[in-house]
Amino acid sequence: MHHVPDRGHEAGGSLGSALEWLLPALVLLAAVCTYLLLVRRARHRNPVLGWSRWRTGCFLGGAVLLGAALLPPVVSFAHEDFRGHMVQHMLIGMYAPLALVLAAPVTLLLRNLPAARGRQLTATLHSAPARVIAHPAVALALSTGSLAVLYFTPLYNATMGNPAAHWLLHAHFLLSGCLFAYVIAGPDPAPSRPTVRARLVYLGVAIAGHAVVSQLMYGGLWVDIHAPIPQVRAGAEIMYYGGDIAELLLAAALVATWRPEPRRSATREPATTRDVTAPA
Repeated sequence: MHHVPDRGHEAGGSLGSALEWLLPALVLLAAVCTYLLLVRRARHRNPVLGWSRWRTGCFLGGAVLLGAALLPPVVSFAHEDFRGHMVQHMLIGMYAPLALVLAAPVTLLLRNLPAARGRQLTATLHSAPARVIAHPAVALALSTGSLAVLYFTPLYNATMGNPAAHWLLHAHFLLSGCLFAYVIAGPDPAPSRPTVRARLVYLGVAIAGHAVVSQLMYGGLWVDIHAPIPQVRAGAEIMYYGGDIAELLLAAALVATWRPEPRRSATREPATTRDVTAPA
């Protein structure tokens, strides 16, 4: 049964509302300034290699999408209407992560770090915990699988009445969305990234998962969302169509960044022969 939720996180008054959007604005501004500073240093250290303007544009675009989701008027709409929440979810969890991942922030950081620090970061990316986290199944469970936990349990209603839980939900959307986009189509180095075919399969599962959750939500089956039924149905439609568009963009990014592996020659000269015949 759906009913209008209590908006406990709006009880802080105008000061609380101002802080709610001021802090994200400052964090986004700091992130943009840091990225642009790293781009400038990378171009200064290696003018020939430089840094892609396309990557810079992707990061700025991702920051704009996050700003649109976390600042008025979307944040106010999300507090008052489930449709606004779903728009916010799409921006934070799907569209902004794709743009941020395509900006290749890890590669940019590696170009700015000293050689020793760069090797440490690369070793961390290839460590056993990183391999587990960066597995497509884990990324899929954290991004798409968590939607069932959020909307088919009382969790969503609990986060709406608790500001700290609400921000943790935003952080989960962003981080899990970035992880999934990184695993599927990220240009940054990844440990044991699967083949393109395998990633397309995981992406297909994500598309199907979004479709099932949105259809169950539209039909009111197993859903525990305290909001008027028309809002829930409209939010389900936003998830269905908005998720399809975002995942098609992710698939396009995967295909665009895919490069076929060069075929190895069947008749390769043995290493021992090369060593013997090589000049001293």
